[in-house]
Amino acid sequence: MFKLITMEDTIRIPPETFGNPLDRVGYQQVKAKYEGVVDETLGYVIAVINVKVSPVGKIIPGDGAAYHRVTFSLLTFYPTLQEVVEGEVVEIADFGAFVRIGPVDALLHVSQLMDDFISYDEKQGVLLGKETSRKLTTGDRVRVRITAVSLGRAGGSAKIGVTARQPFLGKLEWIEEDLKKMKETAEKKKEKEEKGDKQ
Repeated sequence: MFKLITMEDTIRIPPETFGNPLDRVGYQQVKAKYEGVVDETLGYVIAVINVKVSPVGKIIPGDGAAYHRVTFSLLTFYPTLQEVVEGEVVEIADFGAFVRIGPVDALLHVSQLMDDFISYDEKQGVLLGKETSRKLTTGDRVRVRITAVSLGRAGGSAKIGVTARQPFLGKLEWIEEDLKKMKETAEKKKEKEEKGDKQ
């Protein structure tokens, strides 16, 4: 899920930037420190916005820089367990598909794709269901549930696992087909019940 988090910190304003607008220098310092970071508590830091630098700073003996308090907002993406998200398939492999959710790719393992035997066609880059003939390929839009999140230690690689083996999950076209079938089945059942009541 995307979040906007307001934070405070102290930043170092290097002496070579003295005379430049304080907010612009502060923005560059905060951006360099936070943007692109993967953190256990923050998640994926996508962007730094609304940077406000205190005009009053401190100088520490032996360091020619000035230290200023700064308040800012971070746009983050924090994947949570059991969250249902939609994404695009960006890569197909023999063991599954990588789905882009937010700023990160999650693994949709073949065992979590559908209730069917799945084969991998390397030439076409397709995962194919044997009985259902359903295909998954690069560029397809899917709805999945997050089943595993490991953000790792600061700066480490993060891993996200997802599943599509639950009702109303999978490729969006499959979900529409399933809903249509359910609606038709419900209408037939209702017609049968109405005929039974008339007799």
